[in-house]
Amino acid sequence: MKKLVLSTFILIATLFTMVGCIKQNTLTIKDLQVEFDAASWNARGAGVTWPVLNRVPPYGMPVAATDPLISRNSGTIRFRVNLIGAQQNTAQTINYSVVAASTTAVSGTHFTIPGTITIPANSSFGEAVVNILNPGVSSATPVNLVLEVTGNSLIKPATEINKIGLVISQN
Repeated sequence: MKKLVLSTFILIATLFTMVGCIKQNTLTIKDLQVEFDAASWNARGAGVTWPVLNRVPPYGMPVAATDPLISRNSGTIRFRVNLIGAQQNTAQTINYSVVAASTTAVSGTHFTIPGTITIPANSSFGEAVVNILNPGVSSATPVNLVLEVTGNSLIKPATEINKIGLVISQN
């Protein structure tokens, strides 16, 4: 009987100790941030801090071998951009640009971009648009395009998931 009482006491004491040690954690994001969806789902390229994609990424998933290749005949490609943090009650215009030092594609020859993304009011997503152009001359050498979402005065770019690289086939 003493062993049963002692065992019950130890069990209850252990449960109280465990419950008392559980810390209630809540995630808070102080600053609003924006990211390329594809940057959070795909592995980084060799020697760079962003993914380098040769296929059009689906929203919310990594690129698969069955996704369409990015080529000079791709036309308009849309990349989802995610708002990290609370949705805003007004539409947000987010800026994005070309990282010139890492890009071999020529604006107006291989691509054009509007340079802004709209995240609608009460939404967590917008779309960056890249218009892939066909320069008319086939080449075995692809061109590279690196894009960077830069945010706005309220929403900052998320560290290391604010860039994506595209390999545009010229075949």
